[in-house]
Amino acid sequence: MCGARAGRSYRALPRLPMMWPDMNSETSMPSSSVVAIFITEKSAEPMRSVESVEAVTAKGLKGDRKFRDPSHPKKDTPEREITLIESEAVYAVNRDYHLKLEAIETRRNILTRGVALNHLVGREFAVGSVRLRGLELCEPCKHVEALTRPGIMRSLVHRGGLRAQILEGGMIRVGDAIASVGA
Repeated sequence: MCGARAGRSYRALPRLPMMWPDMNSETSMPSSSVVAIFITEKSAEPMRSVESVEAVTAKGLKGDRKFRDPSHPKKDTPEREITLIESEAVYAVNRDYHLKLEAIETRRNILTRGVALNHLVGREFAVGSVRLRGLELCEPCKHVEALTRPGIMRSLVHRGGLRAQILEGGMIRVGDAIASVGA
């Protein structure tokens, strides 16, 4: 029986971003950090890994297919600016579904380590010097599955990452720390 049915009451906890334990203390990377950056200029083209990318306020990532274009109103929305996914989620997909999914195949821009992205919906956080606001979960779509293989969409439900808005731009680099902003 669930807690509510059993007559138990649960105290609401403050919504704080949950950080994963430091999984690789032998590296110089912070425990919550950027592991990889992926972009592509065209929608159906393969993503490529880069060491850094410029995040432009209210536009997106320079050089990425979703960089905002005012001539396409459907594509001119904040939730298209930047996407993030946890390396832990990619690991879990491979463990639970045996798909051999590579992080770049998720078609998300930023691969993170050590931060629970689902907890950042509605919150501000920083990736290096760039300030972002988590807008919504980045649930998988048929397009990602069409570009990869069957089973990817189902395996990424509720762990497909986060869509975010760029509030203050700047450079994002592999190894940058990820931290909560404000209280």
